[in-house]
Amino acid sequence: QVQLIESGGGLVLPGGSLRLSCAVSVRTFSPWGVAWFRQAPGKGREVVAGIPWSASNTYYTSTVKGRFTISRDESKNTVYLQMNSLKPDDTAVYTCAARPAVGTDWRREDEYDTWGQGTQVTVSS
Repeated sequence: QVQLIESGGGLVLPGGSLRLSCAVSVRTFSPWGVAWFRQAPGKGREVVAGIPWSASNTYYTSTVKGRFTISRDESKNTVYLQMNSLKPDDTAVYTCAARPAVGTDWRREDEYDTWGQGTQVTVSS
C-alpha cells in the first residue's frame, strides 16, 4: 500500500501558474500509476491527468491539454502537476490518487485504492 500527501495549492491570478506535488510513501509495492483529480464547488470529481509509475505515456483530460503537465520524480517518490495559464474554471480541490493496476480507464474512480487529502487551488483576480 501507499500513502499520498499533496502540497502546493493556493490562490493565483488568472493566467498564472502553480505546481502541485504528490508525495508517494511506498510501504510495500509501488503503485501502477498516479492521477490527479479535481472537484469544483457543486460539481462532480473528474480526473485531470495520470501517469504510470514506470512508463511515460501520460493521460490528460481535454480541458487541460496544453496547459497542465504531469510528471514523476522516482528518486523523490513524487508526482507533480504543473499548471500553467490557469483559469477561474480550474478552481477546485485537487487530489492525487494511486491505482494498483493498469485498469481500463484513468477516469474510473473505482480503479484507485488510495487517495490523498486534497489541496485547494483558487484562480481569481
